[in-house]
Amino acid sequence: MEHSTYKINITGTVQGVGFRPFIYVLAQRYLLHGNVCNNSSGVTIYINTDTLTLQQFLIAIEFEHPVLACIENINHKEIEWQEFHEFEIIQTDESGEVSVNIPPDINTCSSCQSELFTPSNRRFGYPFITCTECGVRYSIVHDLPYDRENTSMKFFPMCKWCEMEYNNPLDRRYHAQPIGCWECGPKMQVKKRNETLDIPQKEIIERVSSFLEEGNIIALKGVGGYHLMCDATNESALLELRQRKNRPSKPFAIMVKDIKMARELAKISKKEEELLLSKERPIVLLDAKESSLGDAVAPKIKRVGVFLPYTPLHLLLLEKLNRPLVATSANITDEPICTDINELQKLEGIYDYVLDHDREIVNTCDDSVVMFVDEQLVTLRRARGYAPSSVTIPFHLKTKRLALGANQKSSLAIAYENRVILSPHIGDLNSISSVEHYKKSIQTLQRIYKFKPDMILHDKHPYYESTKVAQVFACEDTKLELQSVSHHYAHILGVMAEKGVTQKVFGVAFDGTGYGDDGNLWGGEFMLCDYKGYERIAHVNYFKLLGGTKAIKEPKRVALSLLFEIYGEDAMALNIPTVKAFSKKELHTYYIAWKKGLNSPLSSSVGRVFDAVASLVDICHVMSYEGESGMLLEEQYDNSIKDSYPFKCKNGLIDIMPIIQGILQEDEKSIAISKFFNTLIEIIAHLYEPYELPLVVSGGVFQNRVLLKLLLRRFPNAIIPSLFPPNDGGIALGQAVAPLLLK
Repeated sequence: MEHSTYKINITGTVQGVGFRPFIYVLAQRYLLHGNVCNNSSGVTIYINTDTLTLQQFLIAIEFEHPVLACIENINHKEIEWQEFHEFEIIQTDESGEVSVNIPPDINTCSSCQSELFTPSNRRFGYPFITCTECGVRYSIVHDLPYDRENTSMKFFPMCKWCEMEYNNPLDRRYHAQPIGCWECGPKMQVKKRNETLDIPQKEIIERVSSFLEEGNIIALKGVGGYHLMCDATNESALLELRQRKNRPSKPFAIMVKDIKMARELAKISKKEEELLLSKERPIVLLDAKESSLGDAVAPKIKRVGVFLPYTPLHLLLLEKLNRPLVATSANITDEPICTDINELQKLEGIYDYVLDHDREIVNTCDDSVVMFVDEQLVTLRRARGYAPSSVTIPFHLKTKRLALGANQKSSLAIAYENRVILSPHIGDLNSISSVEHYKKSIQTLQRIYKFKPDMILHDKHPYYESTKVAQVFACEDTKLELQSVSHHYAHILGVMAEKGVTQKVFGVAFDGTGYGDDGNLWGGEFMLCDYKGYERIAHVNYFKLLGGTKAIKEPKRVALSLLFEIYGEDAMALNIPTVKAFSKKELHTYYIAWKKGLNSPLSSSVGRVFDAVASLVDICHVMSYEGESGMLLEEQYDNSIKDSYPFKCKNGLIDIMPIIQGILQEDEKSIAISKFFNTLIEIIAHLYEPYELPLVVSGGVFQNRVLLKLLLRRFPNAIIPSLFPPNDGGIALGQAVAPLLLK
């Protein structure tokens, strides 16, 4: 059969995953001559072959590719004949626009784990063991294409043994960019305050293990930042960490040695186990068992966030200790996770020792957090293992755009043609350092993808830091088009983009705070949405937030405002927990503020209604972390209670005051809380009933597993966000596909 020359282009996650050596081996199987190389959009292959062998070769690529690869497109065409005498892996072609996916950081593979614990292996106990099938990727990348000279491993010249593996196409470490060993790779060091302790490399794990056993708190440099770690079975160490970090009650995540240890701590379904053992290794929220864990791990919460070790350093430490460890992000509240020793010094006084190493973390990447609700995956924080993420959208955009997200749980997106690429979770923009980190993340995304936008998308809130950054962009480049996108519309659009929905939908957006089109704070919204626009058809009737932003952290203020709405001045005489949470002077002051509307913005937020209910039933009057009121309400829900409260809905205004009055008449907390949850579902059902459209829900309130479970059982076909968070972490995706961009 006559041979021709064919050019094959492959796009997707095909760099840093062993794709070229896979192609090399495949070419040997089919006796092909030609070459393969990385390029700015993926991988290019040239081969001489006949049409039948070509088809067999393409099928083998599609179905046998490396486990870490994700192929988006395979295109081939016949070109002018070129003479090849063998098959080669050749130097990267760096020309063209960058569109290749950056591989995320993933778990240490089974082959490397086996070598790690084999005494005869030259990498026995080596805490940075890796190959083309596992290990660090995104966190060490400076630029694309993904080659060693474009990563922080460029500072570690390979020894002759590593170089032999690196250059052998038949070795599983062929072009494994983070390759190293005891002789040539990164080195660990242990510090106590500013003093570096003199401990031989191969004894460091044992010494650090003993520090943890003694109840010390360790700052450990991981993949995308530092963890603060302590013995999760040591109550005094847990309480000490809480006191030092000023974290009185927010649950800690627990890292366990293996799935057996995880089962001792939590009830685990088949899907949850699969996720715990997956290459991404996220934190999975599970129903806790009675265990040896200290009560201070998750005070008043019967859920626990569990994850398995995903780096060789973690594996060695957990193997040595054989007990669960707290592993929480090393950061000051509301600031990014620390990535170098200079940043970490801000936390001096929280940790006793630092387990450090000299491989630079180029790109910050926190741990991902997920949960299952009625067997459906819900992502709460998309970062390590999953990000950066690429989404194919159901239309082409003619302009390049940068979406800046919101202000809480921020993330970024760049969009062009039919692709949206989302950054990992960045965090809240509540401090100078967090805003600087946010700006750096924008620069990183633009640098790696050599991306220059034509248009900037931002939230409508005029005082969000992301909005201010957008305005700076516009000042620096007057040719840039600046567009604001409605916060809650972006929530629904993000889900539509993730799920590939193209028709009009009935959208429900419940969250804590979002700037509305009328300048009020929205958060209990019902909308008809498509890619052309949206119509707000109903919302929770406005109520006042006493003290403005202070009400976000003090549920008692929201509850008091609702009591004033119902009872006026007489609310101050009520003998209930909310009123008792204030002094008489405070009550009078807040009544005047409520009556005159002083520092009391209007809100339709369901998130704030959750807060009010938590105060009214005497569960939470002041929150120590975001979402605490909702989590505490979850604990009190009783599945046996099917009743709900009356509510009024007229001209698109949902009057929740009958619900509040009903709650005040209950004697038992669980009854009041259960009927409240049930009522929210009844409100959704009442408003959705006239429409024969897909039901799409989003917003931070839908992170509440009780509410989401009730919704899915009432509406099994409801479309919920899965791969991207329902909270503001999904806003950038929605902004990127907003209708004004369709030009």
